[in-house]
Amino acid sequence: MFYRILRPLLFRLDPERVHHATLQLLRLTGAAPAAPAILAAATRVQSRSVSAFGLAFKNPVGLAAGYDKDGLAWRGLAALGFGHIEIGTVTPRPQTGNSKPRVFRLVEDEAVINRLGFPGRGAEYVAGRLYGDRPKDLVLGVNIGKNKGTPNETAAEDYLALLARFAPLADYLAINISSPNTVGLRRLQARDALEGLLSEVRRARSSHPQVPILVKLAPDLSDGELEDSVGAIMDAGMDGIIATNTTVERDGLRSVYRAEAGGLSGAPLTQISLDITRRIVQLAGGKVPVIGVGGIMSAADARERLDAGAALVQVYTGLVYEGPGLVKRIAGGLQREF
Repeated sequence: MFYRILRPLLFRLDPERVHHATLQLLRLTGAAPAAPAILAAATRVQSRSVSAFGLAFKNPVGLAAGYDKDGLAWRGLAALGFGHIEIGTVTPRPQTGNSKPRVFRLVEDEAVINRLGFPGRGAEYVAGRLYGDRPKDLVLGVNIGKNKGTPNETAAEDYLALLARFAPLADYLAINISSPNTVGLRRLQARDALEGLLSEVRRARSSHPQVPILVKLAPDLSDGELEDSVGAIMDAGMDGIIATNTTVERDGLRSVYRAEAGGLSGAPLTQISLDITRRIVQLAGGKVPVIGVGGIMSAADARERLDAGAALVQVYTGLVYEGPGLVKRIAGGLQREF
């Protein structure tokens, strides 16, 4: 209720500035001695636990990559009730990302377009944010991607450096080859390119056998492309698939920002991502778990994703429109159905 009152004011402000202010507030919350416990008590909900990738999740609801790129606020975010949090996308070296403005709210469509381009402070900074105490029962993932200036031909070097840096610190790693905001990145989803990248990852992971590795795919792949990508992921022995990243489709949008370049997230992605999730589950044949993400705006959306075969769900844009209470509503709603 409070967020519904506050939202009109927030929506008058620049979305990227609001996001950074929210992260700072959550960072301070996570660092305050008593604040996380107080917030966690207010958001605590009994929910079913889930096992996936050899990990135990206290509930199926996670925070998608992109919200806390530099690991600034994950301890405060954990107090909202998430079963897992995926930070990043992290690149080996710091980079500023694309020019501003680069985030747009499409209020009429309950959507966001972003063309951030992996801005962040780089691997060493993020790694430093992960040391120390961790909230109880939280599963922490790190989403990794190549730097903008790294050619696709040598992209494996970036991913292997990040694997070595974060395998000792994270519960799982997610390989991001599907953001539309780094030029050429999505070409790494093609079968030959993906097989080459994942063969390198597979060899390198022998030094870090304890960490599950997932691959995040785009929602815009054709059925043939999707079959090739899932086949390459399965053949390489990866541990799971995240479905999906943002879309470049613009069908049916009403907002004046609909023509802005970048990845579209939120309600227009709901059905697209649901259909892709269902297809990935079918192609994987139950051999690897799938995380469903994209357009999850309610407990009903999360339920549909789990019914489609996803083991876990993640939210991001839903928080923009529904507020932090969305986590509790989804987790509690799923619990009541079991």
